[in-house]
Amino acid sequence: MPAHYSWQGEDLILHCHLQPKAASDEIVGVHGDRLKIRITAPPVDGKANEHITKWFSKLFKVPRNDIEILQGELGRQKTLRIKSPKILPEHIARP
Repeated sequence: MPAHYSWQGEDLILHCHLQPKAASDEIVGVHGDRLKIRITAPPVDGKANEHITKWFSKLFKVPRNDIEILQGELGRQKTLRIKSPKILPEHIARP
């Protein structure tokens, strides 16, 4: 299994490297052992965290409350838990 994600039962644990203030929201690809993600939100006052939670809820088709930041609330390197994602991007596969 790739290093940028793992599964805990039905929950997806995703290791990300965020690039805030980008021109668009997009998953770029694998960056070392993390998934590189560009987001349009700035890294101030929790806006990037709020934005990634909102965007991922749409991307994975889950409620916002089903996305949890496990590590990295104040940094670019984040670990997220996505509870029972309904849809998976191409860089992630079900076990």
